[in-house]
Amino acid sequence: MELISAERRSELLRSARTILKVELRDNYDVDVETFNAWRAGQSIEADVRIWGERAAARVAAGIVARRVKVVSEPLSDYHRFILEASKHVIDAGEEMRWLPRRRVSAVPLPGNDFFVLDGEIVIFNVFGGADQRAEIQFTQDPEVVKLCSTAFDTAWTLATPYGEYRAGS
Repeated sequence: MELISAERRSELLRSARTILKVELRDNYDVDVETFNAWRAGQSIEADVRIWGERAAARVAAGIVARRVKVVSEPLSDYHRFILEASKHVIDAGEEMRWLPRRRVSAVPLPGNDFFVLDGEIVIFNVFGGADQRAEIQFTQDPEVVKLCSTAFDTAWTLATPYGEYRAGS
């Protein structure tokens, strides 16, 4: 695996035509102000609208973006927040599915969150214990691409589309 910078990761994501992503963690480092506002029951509309604008720009450019969120149930506060906040991204055309962790016990998944870009590149986000990204790994190894593509396809098939997902179902 080659280690790459966040800037290189962004370049690769911007140049991809198909982005498949699997997220495996129950918590991520997020904007504290927005998250705390949501926890306090305040509107976060203005803060998360930009997510939808970015997704709309990708979709308008012909980019296919699909994401599977493997989640523990009951949902963490982070995932309850994301379930509500992702509406703009979904409305813009990104596809997202939710997969309860209990349904993937026999599914071979890589140990880290990953992207498959255009069926040729895999990027792993490796996280530390405080939910911060520790490193970004890059590979074009055909066996790793195949492993991750197959894992994504299996997870996608088992997962529930965003609009149909109900925690605990």
